[in-house]
Amino acid sequence: MREHRYSFDMPHSAARVWALFQDYDRWTDYASMVKRVDVLWPGDEHHNGRLRRVIYQMPLGREGSALELVTDVEPERGHTYTMISRDAGNDQTGKIRLEPLGPNRTRFHFEERYDLAKAPWKWFEGPIYGFINKKNEESMRRASEWLSAHPEYRADLVEPEPQPQQQSSGS
Repeated sequence: MREHRYSFDMPHSAARVWALFQDYDRWTDYASMVKRVDVLWPGDEHHNGRLRRVIYQMPLGREGSALELVTDVEPERGHTYTMISRDAGNDQTGKIRLEPLGPNRTRFHFEERYDLAKAPWKWFEGPIYGFINKKNEESMRRASEWLSAHPEYRADLVEPEPQPQQQSSGS
C-alpha cells in the first residue's frame, strides 16, 4: 500500500476552486492528462454518490480510464473518491479538501492511497504512481493558475477583501 499526500496554498476562495473542480468540461483546460470526464450518475444535489469516468492520457500515447465514485461530499470543502477496479480488492481511494485561510486564500489538500496487487503492474507500481502523482500535482497547481488567468470565471465567488480600518483623528 502506497500513499501520496500534498498541499499548497491557492490565492482563490474555496467556493471558486470548488466550482472549477465541479466543472468537468474545464478539467482539460488545466489537467494535461485528462481527455474528458463523463458523468455516468449525477448523485444527489451535492454530487454525493456521483459516478464519473475519467479518460486520461498515459505514457507512450496510450489511453486509460478510471471509474470514480464520489462520496463524503462537503460542498466547497471537499470529497472522497474511490477509483473502482474491475478486480476486487484493487480499488484506490483519494480525498480532496479545501481549507479556507482568509479572503481568497485556500489551502488545497490531496491524498491518495493505492496498491497494485496484480502482476505485472505491481512490479512497476513505484514508477507508475510517481508519474501519476507528478501529473496530479501539476494539474492542481495549473487549476490555480487557470483561475488567476481567468478572473471572469465565477467572479461571483471572489470574496471581498477586508477594508483597512481608518484611524480616527481624535479631534
